[in-house]
Amino acid sequence: MRFEEHVRRALDSLPADLARGLENVAVVVEDENPDDPDLFGLFEQDEYLPARIAVYRRPLQEEFGADPITLEEEIRVTVLHELAHYFGLDEDQLDELGYA
Repeated sequence: MRFEEHVRRALDSLPADLARGLENVAVVVEDENPDDPDLFGLFEQDEYLPARIAVYRRPLQEEFGADPITLEEEIRVTVLHELAHYFGLDEDQLDELGYA
C-alpha cells in the first residue's frame, strides 16, 4: 500500500463528529521536514491561511517501514496527534492520552 493511502485511511477512520469539526485544514504528505528531518508530523496554523498538517514520509518509513501494520498504525497516531493540535490539545495533554 502506498504511503498516501495509509494517511487517507487514517483520515477516513476519524469519527464522524470529529471529521465534521474539521474546517479549512489541509493534510499533506512530504518527504521530510527541512528543519527537523526526524519529525513525523507537524501542525501549522497561520492567521490568514488554512491550517496545515504535514505527515513526513521518510522518517516514518525508516522507523516503521519494515512492518506494514506498524507503519500504518504509526501514521494513524501521527495524523491523530497533529489533528489534536488543530483542536487545541497541547503536548502534555497528548502525552496523558498516549499520543505524544
